Formats: sequence, structure tokens, C-alpha cells
Amino acid sequence: MICRTEEDFEGMRLAGRITGEALKYAESLIKPNISTFELDKLIEKFIISKGAIPSFLHYDGYPASICASVNEMVVHGIPSKDVILKEGDIISIDVGAIINGYNGDAARTFAVGKIDAEKARLIDVTKQCFFEGIKKLSVGCKIGEVSSAIQNHAETNGYSVVRELVGHGIGHDMHEAPEVPNFGLPTQGIRVKDGMCLAIEPMINMGKRYVFIKEDGWGVYTQDGKPSAHYENTVIVTSKGVEITTLCED
Repeated sequence: MICRTEEDFEGMRLAGRITGEALKYAESLIKPNISTFELDKLIEKFIISKGAIPSFLHYDGYPASICASVNEMVVHGIPSKDVILKEGDIISIDVGAIINGYNGDAARTFAVGKIDAEKARLIDVTKQCFFEGIKKLSVGCKIGEVSSAIQNHAETNGYSVVRELVGHGIGHDMHEAPEVPNFGLPTQGIRVKDGMCLAIEPMINMGKRYVFIKEDGWGVYTQDGKPSAHYENTVIVTSKGVEITTLCED
């Protein structure tokens, strides 16, 4: 586990801001009849225009700059000219940017046009899960306190938590220790130290928690075919509190 300095935090803030801005840009693009391939190319161009590098591109052989996961796909959807968004879909966009050797990583689930109330609620509760988790995040807490809060909020609202995929440390590498599960007991996991940078990312299913990976080796889908949502931010944890680097709400 790496604890970073104020100099590192400045690098993390810049990478986070570009990542967050890329997601705001993605939101402006999402509409019926656009392909996930087109989204990928436009967002890749946006990241590069900011002087950054798309961190997903070629990561462990991944062939694109974003993950674009539609409806029952949980994560890691490879953009394709054959995947055309339609009214009523939901799409999770996961994206990362590297600048000056620092990584940002974040995800959002967006509505495509007008969606039904059930999907809208899933998106909202998934976002709430993140914020319920970071309410418990502080120097000295156990990772499990964050994990348990996420799980409890999801399950209280009638949803389930994906267990095969977890959040993670982040910094000079996109995936660093420690793992940050979205489930578990408050007593589990390491204690958080001053200067840790984490990517916390609830992945919440409308139906049961079980998932499978398709033939491409990347795309993760719900077994029951019900929708899934994803919400992620990169955070810095210090004795002063929790700073979200990838949140661009304005």
C-alpha cells in the first residue's frame, strides 16, 4: 500500500479532473443511434486533447480507450460498430487518463434517451452506494467499513452486489493495492492510512449478483439478464478528509 505526498496529490488531481471531464463529455454524446465505437473514438480524442493518455488502451491487451457496457453488461464492454444505442438503454462508461505519470479512473451509468423508472432507480441507488461508502472512509478505518456500507445500501434497496470485481488502489499504476470490495463486514480489510489513493466503484445488479464472462474474455454480464449499473470515482484520503478527484458536477 502506497501513501502519497502533496506533490503526488497534485498529479492525481489533474489526472482525476481530466477523467471526470471525459465522463461529462461522454454524457453529452450519449443518445439513440450512436455506436459505442464512435463514443470510444470521440472520448479518446478528448483525453488526448487534454495532454493525457487513455489509460485503458492496450492495458492487459484491452483494445479500446473506454469500457462501454450496455444494460445487462456489468463492465468491460469493448466498443463496437455493431453496438448501437437505442432509446431506453442504459450504458456504463468506464474511463481512465494518465498524465505526468498519474492515473485517474472513474465510471458512470447514463440513460439513453428516456428510460423506465426501474432503470433510473438502479442508476440512482448505485451512485448513492458510492457516497454511502465514502461516508465511512477515513484515515484509520478498515476497508470493510466502506465495503459493508456499499453492500448494505444496495441490498436494503432490493439490489445485489457483484463480488467478482472490486475497487482498488491507484496512483502511478491504474490498479494498485489494496483491493476495495463492494461487500463484506466492517471488521475486514486493512486500515486506511493517510495519503492513500483509492478507486471505489460499486457495481450493482437489479437482479441476482451472479455474473459470467463472454467469449471475448472481457465483457462481464449478469447471469439473469437483468440490468446492472456502475459508479466509480478516484479519491484521496488524508487526515483532512476524503477528496474526490474525478467528480465534475458543474
